Amino acid sequence: MASTDCQREGQATVELGAKFDLSPNSEGYGRIEKISFAAYNESGCLIEAIERFKERTGYYLERFLADQIYWTRKNRSYCKEQGIRLSGPKLGRPNATAQAEKQEYQHNIDRIEVERTLSLSKRCYGMNCITTKLEETQLTSIA
Repeated sequence: MASTDCQREGQATVELGAKFDLSPNSEGYGRIEKISFAAYNESGCLIEAIERFKERTGYYLERFLADQIYWTRKNRSYCKEQGIRLSGPKLGRPNATAQAEKQEYQHNIDRIEVERTLSLSKRCYGMNCITTKLEETQLTSIA
């Protein structure tokens, strides 16, 4: 998810502009899964993104490296039904085994690729400083 942040003196940070969900592909490019100017909860987009991936490729993902907001019960159960590993700790009491800690560490390492794609879009492609005012021109600037 990415958006433009704006802070006024004495006030909290406010997000302005478009919000979009981005997923990196195998070539290292980011694919915009959803884009909207309305406020929405990103956790509801996970199932849609996975289904679109299946339509494009013909198979489900092996794993989904997601932020904490995507770790809802609904998303976890959906991923479990489809045989997809969702990054993040399991619900309930923490597991104290070395295997679980090693797997969580590996998920965090793999998650760096997703964060790098978002950072690259902000630093190199100007996603953090889009100054157009109309929705149509913002969509053109983003895509």
